[in-house]
Amino acid sequence: MIPSQSSLALPLPARAVGRAAGSPVVEGNVVTLQFEGPAAFDLWIEAIEGAESFIHFENYILRDDAVGRRFRDALVERARAGVAVRVLYDWMGCWATPRSFWKPFREEGAEVRAFNRPALRDPFGILQRDHRKLVVVDGKVAFLGGFCIGEEWAGTATEPPWRDTGVEIRGPGAAVAGRTFERIWAETGTAVDPACSVDPATVAPEGDTPVWLIEGVPWRTRVYRVTQLMAAAARERIWITDPYFVAPRAVRESLAEAARDGVDVRILVPAHNNWPWVGSLSRSGYRFLLEAGVRIFEWEGPMIHAKTAVVDASWCRVGSSNLNSASLLGNWELDAGIHDANLASQVQGLFLADLASAVEILLPGAAAARNHARAPVARAETELIDDPSITRRLRRWGRGAPGAQSLTLADLVRAGSTLGEAIAGSRVVGREDRTVLLTLTLALLIGSALLFLFPRPLAWTLALLMGWLGGVLAVRGIVQRAEALREARRRGRGSRND
Repeated sequence: MIPSQSSLALPLPARAVGRAAGSPVVEGNVVTLQFEGPAAFDLWIEAIEGAESFIHFENYILRDDAVGRRFRDALVERARAGVAVRVLYDWMGCWATPRSFWKPFREEGAEVRAFNRPALRDPFGILQRDHRKLVVVDGKVAFLGGFCIGEEWAGTATEPPWRDTGVEIRGPGAAVAGRTFERIWAETGTAVDPACSVDPATVAPEGDTPVWLIEGVPWRTRVYRVTQLMAAAARERIWITDPYFVAPRAVRESLAEAARDGVDVRILVPAHNNWPWVGSLSRSGYRFLLEAGVRIFEWEGPMIHAKTAVVDASWCRVGSSNLNSASLLGNWELDAGIHDANLASQVQGLFLADLASAVEILLPGAAAARNHARAPVARAETELIDDPSITRRLRRWGRGAPGAQSLTLADLVRAGSTLGEAIAGSRVVGREDRTVLLTLTLALLIGSALLFLFPRPLAWTLALLMGWLGGVLAVRGIVQRAEALREARRRGRGSRND
């Protein structure tokens, strides 16, 4: 039996969670879990087709495939019917989507914007992406989570869909989610028409679930702080699913300390990451966590893309944030922190169901542990999977082919950490660390040889690059100084008028 919501207290005061999340608690919501792409997309389309006033649609990836065109057709139809449609996509996430894909939107009056195109005046902008996945309809219903718009998440006749997780929010939380869209939309140009903005205070409660909308903004570290806070507060368990787990040292330390204190800390990651480099860097951090008592599992399906955490069967987080430096520090993200025993129980059951298709990672050389390895799901734990929809739809996944390789900011952060530990004489973990170090070694040796053989061309190239960056920073500093002086003069005039 699932305990009632009131019988499971929040691990921390709501005010403390709100301070870490940068968002006050929003009461009065109904929150529904989504964990299958095809079913989730059907609900999104149904809500879009029923829109009467406005649709705010934001996603990191919107592909020109059958799934992307299905969403485009639904959004274009509502724009044609007079509904205000705004679409925000990330330039990097949609680099492969052709320009022709966006033409029908504009022809029917929908507003479409690309987030953070590369610009000479902002060379560091490439590191900050809009990684959010959000749909808000009329301020009454919102969908958010990890689902991007593409066939990977819906599956094909020959390929199963990626495993992902999201939530549907009805109630005042949906209007708050709409406000988060308004803020990032204003970052890209003119603000949202006030007629398409709903005051959360005017939205009637739909249920009794408290929600925190954790709005990731570069360098605000909100999910970073919430993760550490929950790790410090957890009494029984912290179960995390993360596809690109390259956590900063402080996050790993907080999880390790919780495990040493007897908390059941488990982390589920993909065995076959669509970015193989990230998978290698993730594995290079396993030993520290394993030695602290954290249990790590690798999911054997084609790809698990969910970003969730559940704490003590009472609080959970579902959203777009990955536990790596690029996501926690550099990107615009959106997550929902939810205090609801029923929903947390579902997330917990879903985690255990995923473990049925996972392999536990054990420390090398622990022969006895390997011979007597704990089952991914203990028999007593199967009672926690009490949601029929989860058990009914659970199936074992086949191995999927890894996707293209890429080097990201998170990779560089982990690589730098591994290199630093090696230079300091720390013990190297194993094969994954050696792979990272070998790659860095080759890069350094090749760079050294190029500098030796071609010192002048490389020196000129480096000088031009440094001059460009220095010039950009100088111009930015001058502009900001001028704006500060204008603001100071404006305030001075205002004071005299008062």
